[in-house]
Amino acid sequence: MARKKHVEEHENHERWLVSYADFITLLFAFFVVMYAISQVNEGKYKILADSLVNAFGKEPVSTAPIIVQAGGQGAQQSAAPKITLQKPRSNEALRREKERMTDMARDIMQVLAPLVQEGKVRVTQTSVGVNVEINANVLFAPGDAKVSKESEETLIAIARVLKNDDHAIQIEGHTDNTQISTSVFPSNWELSAVRASTVARLFSNQGIAELRLTAVGHGSNQAVASNDTPEGRLRNRRVDVMILSRLAEQATEVPFADQGDKTVPAVPPIQPKPAP
Repeated sequence: MARKKHVEEHENHERWLVSYADFITLLFAFFVVMYAISQVNEGKYKILADSLVNAFGKEPVSTAPIIVQAGGQGAQQSAAPKITLQKPRSNEALRREKERMTDMARDIMQVLAPLVQEGKVRVTQTSVGVNVEINANVLFAPGDAKVSKESEETLIAIARVLKNDDHAIQIEGHTDNTQISTSVFPSNWELSAVRASTVARLFSNQGIAELRLTAVGHGSNQAVASNDTPEGRLRNRRVDVMILSRLAEQATEVPFADQGDKTVPAVPPIQPKPAP
């Protein structure tokens, strides 16, 4: 019986094209995926967040992106606080807030019109809020922090305007540079602080929530006129009632970070004293 002739297979030198084509396909798919995840769709992100809330039954702390400020190396870097970015307020919200503060300033000027015309009360508006500057002689006797009956009417009129509002109120007491030293007020610090506290207590008694009130005494450190003249000293003796606007920027915690090549010394721990 004749042997079957063996036919040699022809070697295919183009088999590498199959592997190369697979590699190019995978590489293309990789870049497509990278491009897709780099495009943030806020609508889909919100839908995903809502789905997670419904699944786990817990409200998310924040859906805004969080930036972690990386500082130096070591344990201090891991303890760096996080700052949550807040969306800027819309122009419409800013306009409404400004109009609300303007209306409040006009209402205060209206109820204090006689004192405003005499120059004993000044009402100004800035980006911080509305400031009602009341001459101290209208409220207090020289060197005293007790409000007279007539002066109470002035403060009660202001309190009535602010009672149904919800803005924070900061009351600041100021004096001129004439030094005082009594058993009750050892210095201008105490006099200005007690005067501010007296006004704050009266506002509280008129129904303004205490959480809205802050009393600060500046002494003679924030003069608005020269103390070289009697008129200037009279202007500096005042109480400022500041209605703080929500337009002011909110305070944010400053994260720890290296100061370039400068080394910030760490506070040494307090060592307990050895027992005797």
